Amino acid sequence: MIITRQSILSKKISTMDIDVSHEQIALWEGGMLIQNAMPNLCEDEREFIMTGITPDEWDAHMCDDG
Repeated sequence: MIITRQSILSKKISTMDIDVSHEQIALWEGGMLIQNAMPNLCEDEREFIMTGITPDEWDAHMCDDG
């Protein structure tokens, strides 16, 4: 499924093709923990669905240089 989200960090709109069903999205939106509703997804995919943060954006904003 094509998922489009706006990043909570940068406000940039990004799109990812994620192997998730409408039913899984509905379970999560209904209150189920995302890792239980979508156990087949990796952490990066779940993070993108929840926050709109892409893996590249996460690395750029969360790296620890010190």
